[in-house]
Amino acid sequence: MKNLAIKDMIEVKKKDEFRDDGRVVADMNFEGAPWQTRDKRRIDSGAGEELLLTKKETFQLMRTALFAGLVIGLVFVGAFLIFILFSTKFWLK
Repeated sequence: MKNLAIKDMIEVKKKDEFRDDGRVVADMNFEGAPWQTRDKRRIDSGAGEELLLTKKETFQLMRTALFAGLVIGLVFVGAFLIFILFSTKFWLK
C-alpha cells in the first residue's frame, strides 16, 4: 500500500512538469513601451499636432511637475497642522 502511494506521487510529479511549446499567450509589445520609443518623447498637445521634446526639455518638465506636486502636498500638510493646532488649543480644551 505504501509503495502504491509513492508511485502515484512520482507519476503526478512527471505530469506536472512544464513544457514550453512556443505559443504566445499575450503579446507584450505595445506602442509607447520604453523599448518602442527611443531618443525623443512625444506629447499630444491637444491641437492634433505632436510636440517633440529633447531629453533636457523632458527633464525640465518632470522637475516642474514634481515641484508643483510638492507645493500642493505642502499646502495639505500646512492645513492639517493648522487643524491640529486649532483642535488642541480651542476645540478640545
